[in-house]
Amino acid sequence: MYIKKIDKEKKEIVVAIPLTTTSGKIRVKERNNIYGYGLPFASRSKHFNQKNYIEWQIGYDAEKPNNLDNYKKSNFKSYENTTLKNVNFIAYNGKTKAFYELSEYLYYLINFKVISANELEELKKEIESLEEDKLISRHPHCAIRRTHPISKIINKINFEVLKVEYPQLIYKFKKYEIIAEITIREKQKAIGVQPMLYFCFPITELLSRSPLIGRCAKKKEFAYFKIDKNNSFIILEMVKIFGMLSLSHQYDTVKILDLILRDSQ
Repeated sequence: MYIKKIDKEKKEIVVAIPLTTTSGKIRVKERNNIYGYGLPFASRSKHFNQKNYIEWQIGYDAEKPNNLDNYKKSNFKSYENTTLKNVNFIAYNGKTKAFYELSEYLYYLINFKVISANELEELKKEIESLEEDKLISRHPHCAIRRTHPISKIINKINFEVLKVEYPQLIYKFKKYEIIAEITIREKQKAIGVQPMLYFCFPITELLSRSPLIGRCAKKKEFAYFKIDKNNSFIILEMVKIFGMLSLSHQYDTVKILDLILRDSQ
């Protein structure tokens, strides 16, 4: 999930994708189609196949520690991995954040002239114009639903059974198998819901030294995802989706777009 290479001449960014992690923000998973439930995949013992895809809980910022020497660096891996430590903004939660992942890629793409300032201005206006009840965290189509409890006897114990339905949103990019997937859950430490955005794509979109299909992953192996003019629209559209997730996401994405526009002038 860190940037391996920034090529100003070719106007491309190459991002390193771990192939052997079983937890964390990026995982190799397996499913029959984009509507199926993704299962964990043991890439060190199983051969990669056409059902494999990357599930990436992509973000747009990294928390900046007040004093890095006072913290274990492992707590700030995203901050350590960003190439833009000096591009900071105050997020909705009041913390100082650095650009990371989506904001980082967007910053370089506009500097490469792959994305124009006009496109960012329009995107900013569109996100700003969204009213609170239109945001995904408040939208009626995205509400968590609970059925009425029904009495059922299970193993001679009278239970009340109800079902909880968690909405999942799928957005298909121009390539059908490349999608944004939003999962909505209750917040663990607060009241309300928490939409989580995942970027999912087949492993065939990855660059590697040798083809992945038909072999196992090597120890601590990485493959690479290239971002350039051909797929830059994905970055723009994911920022747009982030901007409609919740009030905090809306605030943060507008701040990020403001900062990128100001720096690009």
